[in-house]
Amino acid sequence: MSNNVDDYLQRGIYGAKETKPAERRKFLSTIRERVVIALTQAQVREPGTYQQVEEAMQGNREARLYLNGHMSYGEFSKYIKIASKYNIDFTIVTNKNHNSKMGLVLAYDYAIDKEEIYVKKVVAKAKPKKNKNKGLTDIFTKLFKKD
Repeated sequence: MSNNVDDYLQRGIYGAKETKPAERRKFLSTIRERVVIALTQAQVREPGTYQQVEEAMQGNREARLYLNGHMSYGEFSKYIKIASKYNIDFTIVTNKNHNSKMGLVLAYDYAIDKEEIYVKKVVAKAKPKKNKNKGLTDIFTKLFKKD
C-alpha cells in the first residue's frame, strides 16, 4: 500500500510521468509516431505556404495542428487560416524550458507511423545562362553575315 501512496504523492508533486519527454519537446508536445507532417521554424517563416502542408491538412482533417509559441502569431497565422478552412483544431505550444526547432506539426492523438514527415524545400533547377559577353569575332560575324 505504501508504494501506491508514494506514487500518488510523486504524481502530485511532479505531475504525471511523461513518455518520451525529449521527443515531446521536439515535436511540440506530441511524439514522432503520431506526426503527419512537420515544418521547421525557418520554413514557417518563409513567405507563402507549403502546398504539402495544405494537402496534408485536407487529407487528415481529424489531426491537430501544433504551432510553436516561441514564434510570433504573424509568422504562423497563414497556416491557421488553412487549418480553419479544413476545420482542423490547433494548439499553440510554448515550452518555457525549451524552444523546439519545429515550427509546425500536424499530428493525430494516436500512432500512424508515417515514414517521411519532414517537408523538403523544392528548389527549381537553374537554367544555364547564355553568354551575353560577345567577343569581337561574334560582332564581325554578324556584320558580314549574308542573309
